[in-house]
Amino acid sequence: MEKLVIIPTYNEKENIELIIKAIVDLNQGYDILIIDDGSPDGTADIVRSLQTIYTTHLFLEERQGKLGLGTAYIKGFKWGLEHGYSYIFEMDADFSHDPADLNRLYEACKVGGADLAIGSRYVKGGMIENWPFSRKFISKGGAWYTRLITWMPIKDPTAGFICYSRKVLSTIDLNKIRFVGYAFQIEMKFKTWKLGLKITEVPITFRDRLHGASKMTKGIIQEGIAGVLHMQLQSLFHRIPTNK
Repeated sequence: MEKLVIIPTYNEKENIELIIKAIVDLNQGYDILIIDDGSPDGTADIVRSLQTIYTTHLFLEERQGKLGLGTAYIKGFKWGLEHGYSYIFEMDADFSHDPADLNRLYEACKVGGADLAIGSRYVKGGMIENWPFSRKFISKGGAWYTRLITWMPIKDPTAGFICYSRKVLSTIDLNKIRFVGYAFQIEMKFKTWKLGLKITEVPITFRDRLHGASKMTKGIIQEGIAGVLHMQLQSLFHRIPTNK
């Protein structure tokens, strides 16, 4: 098994069937793992019904209550490693990430030799569509602040459309990932960079969701601001924990 797309969900009934079908219809051998946090709208029920159609490509893990984006991905990473996947992707359910771009992220790792490929809004060719100015300001400000504090040479450190090679996820000690919200994406990239692994950014067009509600909250943003400072201070005095 080679390619696994992890999609965390909470109340995504309007999007989940469409995003699964769009990935399967690429016919590129992507398996899909849905991590559902007890969606009261029945998202998991929809996935279960689709498993009778996509019997070999669609998997579901259910959790009780909203436990955070970071912990959902960590669960998915461990599942993917245990099942032998070589490339593991992060992706949103709401079509803000274009399923067709999965192939470009995969090629950046498989052919281009990257250990981690980022679907980037802020490199040349990357764009954001349908976001209000306030969201763009927060996002770009967060990226600028992260680069300033951490010195990471990454234009879009908060991006959530990612392809990880197995090498990255088996090297980082996933049990030591601290953050669960906004800062989780930064922490994973920061640790990958600090370990000297190869990171590349692939330009994408990010589109605001058409259905459902954004999961961004003030608490998630605050975690990001404080988390970036914590990560950099920790890295100055402690080595990045690995599985080696």
